[in-house]
Amino acid sequence: MADTGPQTGDDPEAVKRHPRLFRAARQRRNPRLRRSDITVTDERAVKRAVKAASLGNAMEWFDFGIYSYLAVTIGHVFFPSGNDTVQLLSSFATFAVAFLVRPLGGMFFGPMGDRLGRKKVLALTMILMALGTFCIGLIPSYASIGFWAPVLLILFRLVQGFSTGGEYGGASTFIAEYAPDKRRGFFGSFLELGTLLGYTGAAGLVTGLYAVLDDGAMESWGWRIPFLVAGPLGFVGIYLRLKLDETPAFQKLEDGTSAHASEAADGVETTHKGDLAKIFRRYWPSLILCIALVGAYNITDYMLLSYMPTYLSDEMGYDESHGLLILIGVMVLLMLIITQVGKLSDRFGRKPLLMTGMISFFFLSIPSFLLVKQGSLLAVSGGMLMLGLSLVCLLGTMSAALPALFPTPVRYGSLSVGYNLSASLFGGTTPLVITGLIGLTGDDMMPAYYAMAASLVGVIAVACMKETAHRPLAGSPPSVATEEEAREILDAQSPDPKF
Repeated sequence: MADTGPQTGDDPEAVKRHPRLFRAARQRRNPRLRRSDITVTDERAVKRAVKAASLGNAMEWFDFGIYSYLAVTIGHVFFPSGNDTVQLLSSFATFAVAFLVRPLGGMFFGPMGDRLGRKKVLALTMILMALGTFCIGLIPSYASIGFWAPVLLILFRLVQGFSTGGEYGGASTFIAEYAPDKRRGFFGSFLELGTLLGYTGAAGLVTGLYAVLDDGAMESWGWRIPFLVAGPLGFVGIYLRLKLDETPAFQKLEDGTSAHASEAADGVETTHKGDLAKIFRRYWPSLILCIALVGAYNITDYMLLSYMPTYLSDEMGYDESHGLLILIGVMVLLMLIITQVGKLSDRFGRKPLLMTGMISFFFLSIPSFLLVKQGSLLAVSGGMLMLGLSLVCLLGTMSAALPALFPTPVRYGSLSVGYNLSASLFGGTTPLVITGLIGLTGDDMMPAYYAMAASLVGVIAVACMKETAHRPLAGSPPSVATEEEAREILDAQSPDPKF
């Protein structure tokens, strides 16, 4: 919408003396929107896009989650026998290796998505993830081929990590650019619903295997089943993503002046395509903010959704399947409420919901782990539920908040770089760091302290970000659900007639 008020730096006396001149200058800086600038979304197309992105994301995180839930078994299969803690650390170190290449994947796929389109790159990341996961299921054990077993495991984990580098930034960009401005939080929450669905599917399958197979069968061949299932699921995700059209924002970016009458909209949307140097040079403040937000979010996310089953089995002596069943129950509850959190972020704003989640982690982490340490089913469930309700405030909001940090021409690339740098440094290392800290200090409250430190960084980051709810994405004209909303925007920028 055009800004008709005085600009910072304008001399008030000069504005009074030459009102027409300053009004003309302001209009040149902020040309009035025309109807052709405003995107009116097709609700059916939006729902198809959200479904494909979310289900594809679910399959991606099903593949990635399998490894965390089989960490103990994988440690026994792929690393020399000896100390159980050393085997577990080796398994988590291999888990973390995939995160080391995620920034490289983000730098590769992100700018490609800004140049070639969102859907093509998202289909490519799906292919690589399915291939990497499937191949892990075929690797012989350490007992069969020795040193080459962990080498091949690391290789295919690198393939997984590289592909994941282009997934979250692309999928969240895809949904954000399809959704109308006033419902971006609601539609964006379906992306994390897909993440929870993927994790729940992986945890459910692994739990079922632990229930029907003994330890010998699991270590011999049972652990392979979830990885081999990933191949067919990957083809389903690829099919869903290739059926979609490109996002309206990217189509307008490609069309350039032919798609817009407004000079301002064209000027913003047809520059800096996928240039990594420009991303770091021009958008470094937004990148730092993105890294801080994602770091706090990822540490708390991976602590609960990836590490907790291992904590329960390794530190609390729980059976693997019991810990996974409790986590599945928590995740199912989060799936039931996450879209309502997305709606709340549309109504009250992204910042209040994100701040609630960060502050909750800061104050509730110690009580939650004290409950978990009680060991009873009710206490463990209550502690994990407290953490889950804190996390869902972040899960239901972050997918709409992060894409809004960057303009359309560099959104995929910038978000992929910032998200994956942070995920590499903080997210994937969380199980390894927490296990190492517990081993070093002997204090099994270390996960709570680590989450508190992360949430404190998150509070500062949320305080520094701008509110983006109900506003167009940077570098794109407004996106609305109906023609009536488009007319309201046009009417609102027209000055009252004077007689």
